[in-house]
This record gives sequence, structure tokens and C-alpha cells, in this order.
Amino acid sequence: MGGVPMKKHTKSKTGRRRSHLALKPKKVSVCKSCSYPTLPHKTCPNCRTYK
Repeated sequence: MGGVPMKKHTKSKTGRRRSHLALKPKKVSVCKSCSYPTLPHKTCPNCRTYK
């Protein structure tokens, strides 16, 4: 037999499956040398230092 669903999935069932697909806010940290907001584990775009 093929992999065809037997019944239609309800909106609530689909919504519960997709509940974890929402975009999460980015974590922003502050550069220790110039106090510029940066993403963690990335070089600072302002002063080009890492940590």
C-alpha cells in the first residue's frame, strides 16, 4: 500500500504539530570592548573583535 493519509487532519491537529515552527527572537549580547549590540559567538560588526 502507498503512503496516502486515510483521513483529513483537522486544523487543531495541524496547529499542534506546527506549534514549534514559530520564529524565536534573536539573543542579543553586548560587546565587551565597545558596548555595541552583537549576536553571540560572532565578531563585533563595529570594532571587529571576538569576545
